[in-house]
Amino acid sequence: MSDNKKPEKIVAIKGMNDILPADAHLWEIFENTAQSILQSYGYQNIRTPIVEETRLFARAIGAVTDIVEKEMYSFTDSMNGDQLTLRPEGTAGVVRAVLEHNLTYEGPKRLWYKGQMFRHERPQRGRYRQFHQFGAEAVGFTGPDIDAELIMLCRRLWDDLGLQNIRLELNSIGDAEERARHRVDLIAYLEQHEDILDAEAKRRLHSNPLRILDTKNPAMQEMVNGAPKLLDYLGDESRAHFEGVKKILDRNNVPYIVNTRLVRGIDYYNRTVFEWVTDELGAQGTVCAGGRYDPLIEMFGGKPTPAVGFAMGIERLIELMKSAGETAAPNQCDVYLVHQGEEAQIQAFILGERLRDAGLDVMLHCATPAGAGSFKSQMKKADGSGAAFAVIIGDDEVANKTANVKALRGLDVEQQQATVPYDDVVDYIVDQVVGADDHDHGHDHVHYHH
Repeated sequence: MSDNKKPEKIVAIKGMNDILPADAHLWEIFENTAQSILQSYGYQNIRTPIVEETRLFARAIGAVTDIVEKEMYSFTDSMNGDQLTLRPEGTAGVVRAVLEHNLTYEGPKRLWYKGQMFRHERPQRGRYRQFHQFGAEAVGFTGPDIDAELIMLCRRLWDDLGLQNIRLELNSIGDAEERARHRVDLIAYLEQHEDILDAEAKRRLHSNPLRILDTKNPAMQEMVNGAPKLLDYLGDESRAHFEGVKKILDRNNVPYIVNTRLVRGIDYYNRTVFEWVTDELGAQGTVCAGGRYDPLIEMFGGKPTPAVGFAMGIERLIELMKSAGETAAPNQCDVYLVHQGEEAQIQAFILGERLRDAGLDVMLHCATPAGAGSFKSQMKKADGSGAAFAVIIGDDEVANKTANVKALRGLDVEQQQATVPYDDVVDYIVDQVVGADDHDHGHDHVHYHH
């Protein structure tokens, strides 16, 4: 290359975002909290591939839905001509795995998953082309009790994350024949008001009229409110199931709104459907959606098996955590090791390993292109790391087999600095940390792993 042009920078694909270290802390809080709550209800983790056969989603989600028509990342595998798709949601893959490995053979299964999903839609606030979902599926359970359990598990998650202003909306969409009876009357009603329908509603009138009830168009609200309600078409069994869910929620003080317009765009849902909704993120209000999908496993060629689940968008919940005041990036370590000179560097390395053996998080100062750094500049780095202690080793310390331990946060001033025999440093710092925990001076940033 004769001209010295710099190589062009490559940037991420629109709608596919990097999660940077400053935010990783929030993601960890969310994932760890969700994981421990699901374990406390007896759910087990399942991890399925990101890529599946296209027909898995076409069959599960329904070929005429927006997701399959417009939003899936599908491609032909150039090696063998297979039609493959990046998963747009989690349920289909989990159900495929349950069937393929015969997981319900010994009995019902409670499962949870998390991971990337992909939809080829225009990115907007809280919606991305690659996004993350956390979800649960309970397979092989038939009663209203498991529906209620999943809902209560969500409530516990919001409480533990400190999120308020998330409300529960609930409905029953009955069974296929109840929906079919309702559909005939609904289409007839909508046809009478065809002059009010917008273009999208007209397109859905015969393919998916239930979705019209979900419209956000203000001009259609009054007409839609007067439409025949699916709840009025439920038979005894569907109604009893719905009453059962509501009763358990009532007895456990879980408030909810029965929203008769709450539906699902996907055909495999039946009976209980629910959404957790917030007004804090603008128009895109749903943070978690769930429901029962008893017909799906049979649609996949399995024996009839009841199932219910939910999925939540992690990006949206991270936004809510931020607006509830959860802060990013806490301290990176407990101890920062400052050193000057070749022998001091070796001693700092050895001490760092001993401190980590004791369960502490330790950052060792390393050289940059500007050099190893003076004591003063290293101490600035130590302070910026959020560490509770700096441990300083220079030529004098090496000669005397000692280290200088400096408290960087919140201890009494006279304890700020101490010269400690090299072999006693680990015990000295652990004592300080445990002592601080015992007297509870609010040193919650020092996390000594017992």
